[in-house]
Amino acid sequence: MNLDVVTAELAARAAEHDRDATFPHDGIAVVHKHGLLTATVAARYGGEGAGLARTVEILTALGAGDPAVALVTAMTLFTHAAQAREPSWPEHVYADLLAESQAGPALVNALRVEPELGTPARGGLPATVGRRDGEAWRVTGHKIFSTGAVALSWMAVWGRTDDEPARAGSFLVRGGSPGVRIEPTWDHLGLRASRSDDVHLDGVRVPLDAFVHSPAGRGADLTAWNALGLTALYLGVATAARDWLIGFLHERTPAALGKPLATLPRFQAAVGEIEALLVSASALVRAQAADYDTGLAVDAGIGKLVGTRAAIGAVEQAVALIGNNALTRRNPLERHLRDVLCARIHTPQDDTVLAAAGQAALSKYPLSQHTKEQTP
Repeated sequence: MNLDVVTAELAARAAEHDRDATFPHDGIAVVHKHGLLTATVAARYGGEGAGLARTVEILTALGAGDPAVALVTAMTLFTHAAQAREPSWPEHVYADLLAESQAGPALVNALRVEPELGTPARGGLPATVGRRDGEAWRVTGHKIFSTGAVALSWMAVWGRTDDEPARAGSFLVRGGSPGVRIEPTWDHLGLRASRSDDVHLDGVRVPLDAFVHSPAGRGADLTAWNALGLTALYLGVATAARDWLIGFLHERTPAALGKPLATLPRFQAAVGEIEALLVSASALVRAQAADYDTGLAVDAGIGKLVGTRAAIGAVEQAVALIGNNALTRRNPLERHLRDVLCARIHTPQDDTVLAAAGQAALSKYPLSQHTKEQTP
């Protein structure tokens, strides 16, 4: 299918949803209509079985149209991808999700972050607890930054059991279950339509077999999916910013100049710098995703760092190039700038990536070996 069509459909209302901070139900319906919301469902479940490379392609297109839709879609795609690679959901529960996905958009997200804990990637156990109550768990906790909370069909709530010793894992909670309350706290710089609100759980009943035990809080290792998939989303944002900039430079004809800004070498070179950033970063992300699909080891953290820095840098250069027009709300570049800055907050974050890369490089060349090589 032509993903450009999906991009255009999402872009039609992206500014409206951003301005009002309203959840883009219409955009999610578009993604569902085109079969993209379940692209990573495994072939054994009747799905397309899309790999990471295809997912990168999809999220780039969605990010260019409406990054809030792309982010919510990404969480659902990653869930299906995890089930495809390393099944962890009980078969009957996953069958319910697939049935709902046939009937309409069925969104899923892993709710992990808590007020006291911060990001789980930095370590620590969740305060969310599931207590045994007969044939069920009663789950109580408070999750923040819960992307798409108002529209989730299922929530994989990271928590711990009251067993001895306690087990960490995900409680599979149906959206709208008794005891689930969404607190509209999301008032963010970017991705405003993602409605990443707080979720409160007060004794929510979850069947005993709807607890997915995982010391790391998730089933399959989706580090590469998260890193490269979300980087693709922000490269999509930067692509949309570049496209708008090019249109502006062709249309803008100052009276003193008498010809469009696009004809000036200074602007041509600046656009060339932006193009170089995006082409090189996109090529790296696509190549790493393709390598991952074939079973090769990839340093997705490096891909994320290079890709998100390129996306942010490209949009910032576009803003610097045209000044006030770039920061005027009637122009989409202002929104693209706010959205692309959100790339920095996703794990793995830059300091973690750089520390790991530095340690790995230094370990290849011990001091004694280096000293020996330098000795005359």
